[in-house]
Amino acid sequence: MLVFKQAAGLQAWLDTERRDGKTVGFAPTMGALHQGHLSLIEIAKTECDLTVASIFVNPTQFNDPADLEKYPRMPEQDIALLIGAGCHALFMPSVDEVYPPGLDLRLQLDFGPLDQVMEGKFRPGHFGGMAMVVNRLLDIVQPHRLYMGQKDFQQLTIVGDMLRQLGSAIQLVRCPTTREADGLAMSSRNLRLSPAMRAAAPAIYQSMQAAKAALPGEPASAVQARGMETLRAAGLDPEYFDIVDGHSLLPVEHYADSNFIVVCAAAWAGDVRLIDNLVIKENPAAT
Repeated sequence: MLVFKQAAGLQAWLDTERRDGKTVGFAPTMGALHQGHLSLIEIAKTECDLTVASIFVNPTQFNDPADLEKYPRMPEQDIALLIGAGCHALFMPSVDEVYPPGLDLRLQLDFGPLDQVMEGKFRPGHFGGMAMVVNRLLDIVQPHRLYMGQKDFQQLTIVGDMLRQLGSAIQLVRCPTTREADGLAMSSRNLRLSPAMRAAAPAIYQSMQAAKAALPGEPASAVQARGMETLRAAGLDPEYFDIVDGHSLLPVEHYADSNFIVVCAAAWAGDVRLIDNLVIKENPAAT
C-alpha cells in the first residue's frame, strides 16, 4: 500500500493509473479503524480497480473542542489494518494540506432541512464542516465512486445532496452498517465506552428493531416515545429517536406515508455520544 501525505503525490500517482483506464474507489475516514471501515474497502475492491482511503481528523466538523481532542488516533494500527484489507493507497494529510492558508473552501449550498434536523439540531455547524472536507477530499482524489457507511445516515444523505447540487458524476455508494455480535454499531467512539456503558449501548439497536416491528401498526409518535423511554431505562441519555423519510429526513407519522422510512437515534452513553439508524421500509422501485 502506498502512503501519501501530500495531495500532489497522490494526484500524480492517480493520474497515471487513470490514464491506464483504472477506476478509483474512495473511502474517507477519521481513523481509529474497525471492521466497519474495512468493509468499505472490501466493497470498493469488488467494484473498482483501485481503492484509496484517507485518514484525516477534520477539525471543522467538531463543534466541541474537547471531543476533537479526545478522538482516538492510532495511525500505525490503522495502516496495518488497511494493508491487511488490500487497500491500494492511503492519504494521510496534515490540516494545512487539506486547508491551505488563504484558500477559501467554503461551500455555498442550501441543504434545506437536511442539515437542520436530528444531528443538525444538536451539533450546529457539524455538517457544514463535513461537507467542506468531503468536497475537498473529492477534489483531491477525484474518484469514480465514493464509499460511505450507513451508520451516519444523515451525513450520507447530505453528501448525496451535495453531489447533486454540484452536478458531480461521482457515484455515492451506501454501505451497510457493520455491527458487533450484540447489535452495537461499530464506531471509533466505542473504544471510549466504560464497561457499564458498553453493556448498555446495544439497547439502541434493540429499540430500533422494536420500532421497525411496531411501526406498521402504530403511529410513529407512539413508537418514538417508547423508543426514548427504552433508552432511558437502559441507562442511556437519548437526544432523539426520530422516524423520518429517508430522502427528506422529515418526520413520518404513518407507515403508509413514505416508501423509504428510517429510524435514527442518538444517545449519550456516559460521556460518549453514539448514533445509529435502521431502515424500517425501503421500496427501491417506488423511490
